[in-house]
Amino acid sequence: MANHLTPFLIENRGVRGFAVEITEGIPELLGWREYSPDMLRLLGHALAATPLLAADIGEGARFNLQFQGADGQPLKMLVAQVDQQMRLRGMAKCDAGTDGDFQKLMTRGTLACMLEPKAGGADRYQALVEILGENLSEALEIYFAQSEQLRTRICLGASPTKFAGLMVQRLPEGCADDDWVHVYHLFQTLQEPELLAVDAETLLRRLFIEDTVRVFPSRSIALQCQCSHAQISAMLLGLGEEELRPVLVEQGRIDVTCEFCGKSYGYREVEVRELFNAAKASAEAGRTLQ
Repeated sequence: MANHLTPFLIENRGVRGFAVEITEGIPELLGWREYSPDMLRLLGHALAATPLLAADIGEGARFNLQFQGADGQPLKMLVAQVDQQMRLRGMAKCDAGTDGDFQKLMTRGTLACMLEPKAGGADRYQALVEILGENLSEALEIYFAQSEQLRTRICLGASPTKFAGLMVQRLPEGCADDDWVHVYHLFQTLQEPELLAVDAETLLRRLFIEDTVRVFPSRSIALQCQCSHAQISAMLLGLGEEELRPVLVEQGRIDVTCEFCGKSYGYREVEVRELFNAAKASAEAGRTLQ
């Protein structure tokens, strides 16, 4: 299983955790955009963090780690998104050659954790993450401490061929202060190069060599886009005929490119007309049945 999320429990310390390893599908998903090394690293960190943050999401839900840049900022947007089936995708929109450390890239923007429930579920949830610390890991740790009141440590790593993440959390019950201090100090010794160089189970054995670490079955992560012809058609219907008409007049067709994977969807004028006619017929049939 090349891409996976692995839950674990440090049984004698009352600490749970998750490990993420992603090695397949990186060029296919991200290769259509040209990212600087710094941007690729930041996006890789976000893609590694997102399954960690979404490990407990409910059925049919989708979790987003999303950054929106301020006006004039080189990094316009960064999104990492995963659903309950662990289908993961991400992208960044930025000026050509954008680089710099975490604070330089994200200062003045807005970073948020967003949970979208399944259709008909509860209201959408959004929590802002302060852009503090030297990297995304530290910002997310501060978020957990302030918003979730949950002691958390996170380490993230990214290279052109691997994204990885490790997170430990103090359980509300069963973790004494000394136990958390013990785990905290061991975690402090972990650096990004080691995270990228070693597989998760080996890393856990090395890092917590004196402790009882129970590793649970891994869940597969699919690094793939979730775009489809049906989704694009629904988006066009949502825009409405009036919004699309100027484009059709000028170009004779509608072309949509997925921001995540770069796949293009083309609609000739006749296909757009058929799309809206079918939607109208379906709506009329629904009113007749009522």
